[in-house]
Amino acid sequence: MNKRNLKSLLAIALISASSFAQDLETAKKAIQDEQYDKAKAILKSLVESKPNDGINYYYLGDVLLQEEEVESARTYFEKGIAVKSKGFLNFIGLGQLALDDNNVVLAKENFDKALKSIRKKDYNEQLLVASAYLNSKHNQPKEAIAIAQAVIASDYTNANAYNVLGKAYLAENNFNEAFSAFRNAISYDESLLDAKLQLAIITKRGRGFAEAIKACEEILVVNPNYAPALREIADSYYLWSTRDNANKANYVNKADEYYQKYLVASDNSVEARVKYADFLLVTGDYIKLEKLASSLSKEEGVNNKINRYLGYAGYHNANYAVAIQGLEKYLTKAKKVIGRDHLYLGLSYLNTAKDNNGYYAKGVEQLQKAVQVEPAVAEEFHAIGLDLSKKGNLKEAIDVFSVSAAIKTQPNYTYDNYYAAYCYYLLGRDDASGNNEGVLNQADKYFAIAIQADPKLGEAYFFKARANRLLKGDEAYKRMFDAYSGYLKVIGEEGGLSKSDNKDRVIEAYTSIATYHANKKENSEAIAMFNKVLELDPQNEFAKNTIKALSK
Repeated sequence: MNKRNLKSLLAIALISASSFAQDLETAKKAIQDEQYDKAKAILKSLVESKPNDGINYYYLGDVLLQEEEVESARTYFEKGIAVKSKGFLNFIGLGQLALDDNNVVLAKENFDKALKSIRKKDYNEQLLVASAYLNSKHNQPKEAIAIAQAVIASDYTNANAYNVLGKAYLAENNFNEAFSAFRNAISYDESLLDAKLQLAIITKRGRGFAEAIKACEEILVVNPNYAPALREIADSYYLWSTRDNANKANYVNKADEYYQKYLVASDNSVEARVKYADFLLVTGDYIKLEKLASSLSKEEGVNNKINRYLGYAGYHNANYAVAIQGLEKYLTKAKKVIGRDHLYLGLSYLNTAKDNNGYYAKGVEQLQKAVQVEPAVAEEFHAIGLDLSKKGNLKEAIDVFSVSAAIKTQPNYTYDNYYAAYCYYLLGRDDASGNNEGVLNQADKYFAIAIQADPKLGEAYFFKARANRLLKGDEAYKRMFDAYSGYLKVIGEEGGLSKSDNKDRVIEAYTSIATYHANKKENSEAIAMFNKVLELDPQNEFAKNTIKALSK
């Protein structure tokens, strides 16, 4: 039995022994306070002790849905619809699941089934349908607005209806109407803390971070343990840190401080810890994130993104075995992946390849998948390849650059091709085995792509020439000549032929071109080029002696 099951059983036992063992209102308050583990324990106890009350199945399924335990939620909703007393409420949950799947027709069918069974004056049950329309991944604010307004038309003092109406307007970014609705909610029920919190959220979204924090602090005066207000303060400080570099570190620390308070107030629920993990990810605190994600990954039914977080943290902490474990598990279960998932997994495999013979091929395969899934992630390959090449890991650098070099739409396309070529050139130049022809031909190929992408890239011409100078055969010799000529043309157009920084390379290019002409019996062209060498280096003995020989 895992720790989470044990914790839940203990919680159920404690609740069963208390005076509110069968109190649905206690569970609903726990949900509002984001004490989800407590709420689930109460609701599971209620489902067991009162199996004929459908409302308990609905609220339990709804909590599970908030925690993205979709299949578990579906199980309780489907069990609940068969229950005689208020079993119809579970059609609301099934409706939200259908809407999450973007099945609008099925969603409406389920919502309509629930609404037809709800009595006309059971306004709060009608508002559950409106909330489901809002809470879906594919929310429909207009449907929620229509339901909330209908309730208000029948019961104009219903504070909860105004609160739902405000959230619907907020989903449409209609801040003025949302503000008005929340104010009305508070006027009819001063104790409705959620409406006050929503006003703070509007202020936060308008970048009034200090004012939003103050509003949440006023809520905490009424209820010091109101977890959503503590979370909103933390989030406000974090967002403030992204707008104020001078105080960034201070605000991030403040955000972390309030997240710690939030965890305590929410009874350290799994969902609260997941939200804290979200914060650690965006702030780049990978040490804390790895520890937290490792703990959360052992919880039954935890959101799969925790495995992704474990993988990311492991990668950034150079704990590559952990990164592989987390990301492999995430990718096995994930419905949607991004390029970075494969990128970090690929790099983690590459970094452990020395100890695992099959890991290098797996690493390259994952890098290729990264750009297939999300071509834009190829932009990140450049810095990684440069770092590998600087460390002398030329083969690994080539494998990184060659993947991103194939993506024309990314901003480093030209230079990724250039550096792939340059790494190939270095490998070929330093290979004393005499079997370097294939490597140097690859260098030539990638230099040619870089030149095609940027015909003004003088470096590419120069090293393309050097690569071909190391090859045998007339074709390579001609490519060398063309590349040196291209180099001189490009830097000549930029006024760089006489610059001291270019002197040695210009002399090399003139000398090689002159020698090419001499070997082709084109003596006058050869002498002209050697004279250019002497203009830059009057004491150049090779140029002097060759001119004499050609002049006879």
